[in-house]
Amino acid sequence: MAVRNVKELIVYKKSYEQAMRIFEISKRFPTEERYALTSQGRRSSRSVPMNLREAWAKRRYAAHFVSKLTDCDGENAETDTSWDSARDCGYITTEEHAEMTTLNHEIGKMLGSMIRNPEKFLLTPDS
Repeated sequence: MAVRNVKELIVYKKSYEQAMRIFEISKRFPTEERYALTSQGRRSSRSVPMNLREAWAKRRYAAHFVSKLTDCDGENAETDTSWDSARDCGYITTEEHAEMTTLNHEIGKMLGSMIRNPEKFLLTPDS
């Protein structure tokens, strides 16, 4: 069965999960991080599923689709840095960091595969 909605993609589900996890975890960060790590981590993590939705809407054109996926990949990399910073500042445990960076890297691998092989996601004239 063909994917009919972006929300059916595993990469979308995982990226949305990551965004929600950073939202919950960052509630524990100190108030002095409100406009730095908290805001930036939430923004970059939310950008991944948002840009995936935009990429999905642009899948008539390979270049536009891949461009938005590349944006997703960049935001995901930025989120990975937020996880590292949160660990190194002592805001999350080593176990939380390992769990979240594993999820982040899974998302990155899926995005990379989509970027390298966009054809199976593109709309065809008869779809």
